[in-house]
Amino acid sequence: MAARALPDPEMLANGVAARDRAALARSLNLLDDKRPEARRRAAHLLATLPADKLDRSGHLIGITGPPGAGKSSLTSALIQVWRQRNLSVGILAVDPSSPVSGGALLGDRLRMLAHDHDAEGGVFIRSLACRGEYGGLSAEVWPMSLAMLAAFDVVLIETVGVGQKEIDISKMSDTTCFVAQPASGDSIQFLKAGIMEVPHLLVVNKADMGTAARKTLTELRTTLKKQFDPDGWQVPALAVSATKGTGIDKLADTLESHRVWLVEHDLLATRRKRFQAEWILKRLREEFGRFGIERLGGEAGLFDELTRRHGSPFDQYDALRDRFLANWKT
Repeated sequence: MAARALPDPEMLANGVAARDRAALARSLNLLDDKRPEARRRAAHLLATLPADKLDRSGHLIGITGPPGAGKSSLTSALIQVWRQRNLSVGILAVDPSSPVSGGALLGDRLRMLAHDHDAEGGVFIRSLACRGEYGGLSAEVWPMSLAMLAAFDVVLIETVGVGQKEIDISKMSDTTCFVAQPASGDSIQFLKAGIMEVPHLLVVNKADMGTAARKTLTELRTTLKKQFDPDGWQVPALAVSATKGTGIDKLADTLESHRVWLVEHDLLATRRKRFQAEWILKRLREEFGRFGIERLGGEAGLFDELTRRHGSPFDQYDALRDRFLANWKT
């Protein structure tokens, strides 16, 4: 596709803000395009989106947990509750399959649910291949999250499944929800070992399994007793059954309670600036290594600089990249 055929970023930004599905789909495609002209237009697109929506509006939720915990079923159940509450929902589902072979993380049930709301534009789902990205999320997730926040009340990122190092979601969501599976000790071990950053909410899915679910919930609550996340939020643990639909309203209420808490403590915009700084630093680290980071002033200094800046992640990344290359030549 020739550069002239690429979409106009300002028209796309207007369409995204109006929740036009075609404009949103084209915007996400543009953000996924690595060609230089596409990258330039993508940066313009992000810079044109309404800043107040990106900084303070919507709710960016991450759902993670081991494979088989029922994250997709839980996402489907949450969508039904949010739609009953007249909230619009955007989903970024990180798919473990390759973009060549295809495959859908969320399955037929969620696709059909989304189809039911297509006429209203109330639900929009984008599936992404993780492309082997270390950390559990593909590089495009943060820029795409910004575009989705400009359009929807709730934006949910579902990971491929957490492992000991796949914790990037905790650095990219207002509220991180960890889904535990009954009779599996992985969740408790991750928390006890400090491998995983403390999520904002722990959910034991498949509560209909009875004793096994209750035992896991008790173990999680014991582990979390008097435990707070770094910002001071006390982490709750809930039991739900996505297939039976029990506990989903309470889960949605608790997710909203965390967002309200962030707003009351003036942390929402601060956290999102930290997310963007983390995203930029990770990209710089991947391209230039630790030496490059030191050459730019060190990780702590860069992080402080980035959290005080405004602008699109692509513009900020490119400015630092240019600065490194200029320093390298001197």
